[in-house]
Amino acid sequence: MNYCTIIVLTFGLAGPLLGQQTDPQDNTAPPPEAKRLFWLIPNFRTSPTLAEYKPLTPSEKFHIAQLDTFDRGTVALAAAFAGEAQLSNSNPSFGQGVKGYAHYWGTAYADFALGNYMTEGVFPTILHQDPRYFRKGAGSRMARLGYACGQIFWTHNDSGRGQFNYSEVGGNSTAVAISMAYYPENRDVGDAVTKLGSQLAVDMASNVLKEFWPDLSRKFSHKPKSADALK
Repeated sequence: MNYCTIIVLTFGLAGPLLGQQTDPQDNTAPPPEAKRLFWLIPNFRTSPTLAEYKPLTPSEKFHIAQLDTFDRGTVALAAAFAGEAQLSNSNPSFGQGVKGYAHYWGTAYADFALGNYMTEGVFPTILHQDPRYFRKGAGSRMARLGYACGQIFWTHNDSGRGQFNYSEVGGNSTAVAISMAYYPENRDVGDAVTKLGSQLAVDMASNVLKEFWPDLSRKFSHKPKSADALK
């Protein structure tokens, strides 16, 4: 599993929903905000609405970064990325076997940790921006898809006003720059730009999952009507 795999799976899962419109007669209450998507991907910074906006304190922003970083899902994702990287021998100096895999896992987990703390804690605190994803929830599926993708580059400051998402772009850029120190075979500008683009694409796919998760959850949990109900 790699970045491209996650992106393809994300849009593949959301795809069947994109041609649908929100049913005005559907009064089904959305499920409670899930802590994980697909029981694996951490989901601690999603808010279902911008109504009655209340800013986060610096400690709350760092708490979100802590939850995302030390969640079991992040550990599992790092393990999966490490396995894929070792199979493709993306960094030959790391070696193979258990020792090599441990090296791959350590760097993969460090990537997640740096990205989380930079984009959810450090930069949002310094720049007074909100690291949360605020779900649109209503409107056509295509409008929601565009909104979810656009939130990578557009966010809200602590006053609730919209502005360019410096925390996402600057935070991930800083995380990539730091990661160059422990990727000896990937230290040129081209590698850094590619890695930054991949990280932004993964975060965009994550936003799409967060936006459509209530819809997907309802589809997955849908139970056929009983024989008595059909009479």
